[in-house]
Amino acid sequence: MVVRSTAAPPTPWSRSLAEPQIHPSAFVHSSANIIGDVLIGANVIVAPGTSIRADEGTPFYIGENTNIQDGVVIHGLEQGRVVGDDENQYSVWVGNNASITHMALIHGPAYVGDNSFIGFRSTVFNARVGAGCIVMMHALIQDVEIPPGKYVPSGAIITSQQQADRLPDVQKQDQQFAHHVVGINQALRSGYRCAADSKCIAPIRDEIAKSYTSITVEELERSSEVASKSLGAETVEQLRYLLEQGYKIGTEHVDQRRFRTGCWTSCQPIEPRSVGEAIAALESCLADHSGEYVRLFGIDNGRRRVLETIVQRPDGVTTVVSGFKAPGSQSNGSYNGNGNGNGSSASSAKISTETVDQIRQLLAGGYRIGMEHVDERRFRTGSWTSCQPVEGTSINEVISALEGCIESHPGEYVRLIGIDSKAKRRVLETIIQRPNGQVSSPGSQKSVASKSSATTSVVSSSLSSEVVEQLRQLLASGYKISAEHVDQRRFRMGSWASCGQIQTTSDREAIAALSGYLAEYQGEYVRLIGVDPKAKRRVLETIIQRP
Repeated sequence: MVVRSTAAPPTPWSRSLAEPQIHPSAFVHSSANIIGDVLIGANVIVAPGTSIRADEGTPFYIGENTNIQDGVVIHGLEQGRVVGDDENQYSVWVGNNASITHMALIHGPAYVGDNSFIGFRSTVFNARVGAGCIVMMHALIQDVEIPPGKYVPSGAIITSQQQADRLPDVQKQDQQFAHHVVGINQALRSGYRCAADSKCIAPIRDEIAKSYTSITVEELERSSEVASKSLGAETVEQLRYLLEQGYKIGTEHVDQRRFRTGCWTSCQPIEPRSVGEAIAALESCLADHSGEYVRLFGIDNGRRRVLETIVQRPDGVTTVVSGFKAPGSQSNGSYNGNGNGNGSSASSAKISTETVDQIRQLLAGGYRIGMEHVDERRFRTGSWTSCQPVEGTSINEVISALEGCIESHPGEYVRLIGIDSKAKRRVLETIIQRPNGQVSSPGSQKSVASKSSATTSVVSSSLSSEVVEQLRQLLASGYKISAEHVDQRRFRMGSWASCGQIQTTSDREAIAALSGYLAEYQGEYVRLIGVDPKAKRRVLETIIQRP
């Protein structure tokens, strides 16, 4: 495949006629244009329709393993330079392992650091984006320096340094998403290079031809029937994802009685060579254990579970709800058929699935778990007492301890606590048991409820009392409040969009603003965000509306 690269044209300000330098291992599509003094490092992929023009501002640097996706434009002004990591001056510097995604614009003078992610149609102009930053879709970054490791939400306009300094930190799931994109594009680079090499592509074509001739019409119909009638499209997609990532696949089943104790039993091992074989094996497990719970999970090289999902319940097949958000959110079990508490927690009347999700996220984030209880009289003074400490780090142990605390303190409030052991501070406080229905929280809640019956009606119709209490706790602690939303399709990628920061210290105004977001984004996920303005980090992320 011939690369379309040309020397820089002679201009009033430059007659260097410099030509691109492209590493032999890089892949540049023939429909991409590379012009002028552009250095492209090893293992880079430059996708179709990309334009990299060092004809005005110059030179450009594209670091190793970086992917420049379809429709990206990289250009620069004659005036203005940035200092690259090699201490030399450039019009545009893009570091190693970066992702410049579809139709983004990087206009020099501009610097994009190592391991950064620039989302679809976002623009970076006369700015520096530090290493490890994630800029989501349709964002504008201009005339600022984004500190390393910051997260820029979709649609954000960052044009002052004060805005840049207040950005939240990138979270673990965001990093996983960015690394996944790099991995996908490295596979594409290898694929494109192979497709252009007759020695590489010929054996693959022969293998495909043989596989077509060996499949009968009956087998094709049976394969289609399995996929369409037994498994949802999302479950098939999850199987495909696990195989592509190199995970082993496991399945377990349990009847309704043992479901409460978490005593899961392994189905036959799945050792597929294709998605079709994986579908057939999972279908067999579902058929053998109809009327029971069946769950699917992946197993990484460390024998840890990822993407554990119940795909059948006694009343029929369910679809994947958790999506692919948590390749790092493993449970404690290995592939031996011993339950990890997922079934136990789901069946318990004491603990909701939302609480189990919170526990799983806390453990995946490396946080410690605590629990406290208080009776109705002391609840008004905030005099909480700790339950027995949770020594375990597995979700099964935490759920057992939490159920023990609930059983030991019936008729009382019980709350779950997430603790950042390094910063020695709490990152989550959420009530998971109440004595008899909803009870007013202390202090500010009582005063707000008495101010207006309109506020009370808003709370009862849109927000649960737990969410209202979280709002008040955040405001009382001096934290900033914001919200994010995402539709069901983008929920899988973790591509949340900002609803906007709630600029108030009033409980009532915060409740009204949050209720407005819920009404505006009906049918979508909405989550509440608490931000510590001093540490510039999130202290709370909790989903308050689901489709």
